[in-house]
Amino acid sequence: MTTPPSPTFALRFTATPRGARLARRLASHQMDLWGWGYGTPAHDTVELVVAELAANAVTHGRVPGRDAELRLSAGDDGHVRVEVSDTRGERQPVPVRDDSPDAEADANADADGGRGLAIVTALATEWGTTTRAGAPGKTVWAVVACATLPAR
Repeated sequence: MTTPPSPTFALRFTATPRGARLARRLASHQMDLWGWGYGTPAHDTVELVVAELAANAVTHGRVPGRDAELRLSAGDDGHVRVEVSDTRGERQPVPVRDDSPDAEADANADADGGRGLAIVTALATEWGTTTRAGAPGKTVWAVVACATLPAR
């Protein structure tokens, strides 16, 4: 008898581009293990949200020598919660809210307000930030609506 996969996945990763890439790849693998196969809308959406949040964590939340953390939680209601934590609590994410050319120029000039969070906003049912529990920093989270959790 095989044990069903846990509905929670957690990973500490180095706050580097390589670490962010690893977080994305392992989140992709976990979604497949949960039954949302490679190439399905749920799989690809969660993978993209993880990629954006992990990239932001290593770009804007990096403190040398401190890791970032990824946590995925699959609910029986068909939602996957993505959480990415970093150690820079004083740097809060600021999404670009305007689609005008001036907003894009401002986003390119201001590293804190890029397009990554606009992608997360478009793909997630909700997202936000919270103080990191038990450690310095913050957690940026997003909830992605997926088809009901496949039978395990």
